[in-house]
Amino acid sequence: MSASHAPERNKQSWGYIVRSGLAGGVAGCVAKTAVAPLDRVKILFQASNPEFQKYSGSWTGMFRAATDIYGETGVRGLLQGHSATLLRVFPYAAIKFMAYDQLHHYLMPSKAKETPWRRFVAGSAAGALSVLFTYPLELIRVRLAYETKAPPDPKGSATASKTLFRASLRRTIQTIYHEGDGWPALASGHRGTPVITTLPENTLRKQSPIFTTFPILKFYRGFSVTLIGIIPYAGTSFLVYGSLRSMVYTSKWWKKESLLGSSTSGLPPRRTSAMIDLWIGALSGMISQTVSYPFEVVRRRMQVGGLIRPGAWMGWRETVLDVWRTRGFRGFYAGLTIGYVKVVPMTAISFMVWEWGKAVLDV
Repeated sequence: MSASHAPERNKQSWGYIVRSGLAGGVAGCVAKTAVAPLDRVKILFQASNPEFQKYSGSWTGMFRAATDIYGETGVRGLLQGHSATLLRVFPYAAIKFMAYDQLHHYLMPSKAKETPWRRFVAGSAAGALSVLFTYPLELIRVRLAYETKAPPDPKGSATASKTLFRASLRRTIQTIYHEGDGWPALASGHRGTPVITTLPENTLRKQSPIFTTFPILKFYRGFSVTLIGIIPYAGTSFLVYGSLRSMVYTSKWWKKESLLGSSTSGLPPRRTSAMIDLWIGALSGMISQTVSYPFEVVRRRMQVGGLIRPGAWMGWRETVLDVWRTRGFRGFYAGLTIGYVKVVPMTAISFMVWEWGKAVLDV
């Protein structure tokens, strides 16, 4: 690289940080859009929406559930909540990949210091930082995807509907903000079936006064378990991706392959391959999803807890107990099949587009 480009390669410069974040944000949006319909169905499975439990537990269930949604509301039903998803995914992915780039620079300034443990720490910290700043948007997205029935009016007038509806972003935000203040819970079954927890009322904690004093904290339902879950998920994802990528691109096989391709095409030897990045990303997504999935199930149940008991607070202990009582050990892996179908291509696409974006933006 020429000397004129040297300042742009300064990883502490604002230009580099912005370009790094842009590459990550675009990668996240492209990947999330590719799997948006599967994401909607997965949330319905994880949160035990009663209208879709009949589809859970089989390879074909996710496709039958998607067909049901499409038959009632069309493509818009499959993409319900996706606008909120993109509002959350762009800053989430931008912060995550940018933070990883910065932490990688500080913890692993040279190849000799690129160890599995440091990759795991960098990935975990990057994931935790991105969750901290974007969690309220994640909660809103889950609520939008979970809703399958029009809510009652807060003033008491009935607005029940027999068909699925496209939830209002504004209405969802208002409902979360006023949960526990006398507002009715949003209905969750489009044929009038309520969501019921097996836990008796007296085992649920009453809403803490802090949520009355600071209602904004209601947008952090499930944040603690999310923070715990993101450590193995993001850490394992970056660990596997970074380790495998380093192993492949420093191998004798790749050096021979790139030289062979160069002699055939007449172009300089390739440094990387988009297809290899795609496959490595897919494998890292599968492993990280398996490791962290029980945390994700508990997180989803906590996020929709305000719809189940708007006047009480279901903490992570109550949520874990509820999942165990209703479905046993398998309950912690509800929707894992569709999780693989969704997360594996999503992770693969995000890493591949991230690498492409960094090459285009000179990061």
